[in-house]
Amino acid sequence: MRRRSDLARVAAPVAFLAAATAAVLLIRAGIQGGDSTPTPTRPAGAVTRPVTQPTKPKPKPKPQPTVKRFYTIESGDTFGSIAARFGTTVELLRTLNPGVDEHALTVGQRVRVK
Repeated sequence: MRRRSDLARVAAPVAFLAAATAAVLLIRAGIQGGDSTPTPTRPAGAVTRPVTQPTKPKPKPKPQPTVKRFYTIESGDTFGSIAARFGTTVELLRTLNPGVDEHALTVGQRVRVK
């Protein structure tokens, strides 16, 4: 008789733990939609960033060669009228023509406009 009471003392808690474990597994499977694999979790405050592939640096465009453009002075031309005709400024004409006196232009003289 003693053996039976000793067996009951051990078997009752083991049966209870087995039933509780089965209930927890069934409830968890129902919550997760039947997926038995655990879902990985991120630590609190973890930041995810998209994975990017390394890219090659874009080649710098080669500077286009500046085409020099000249104008031949006609009667009545001034740096102001020439600038207006070619869509530029008097200051740029002065820079492009450092040796030209803008107040003493002569007919037939060539000046750079671009």
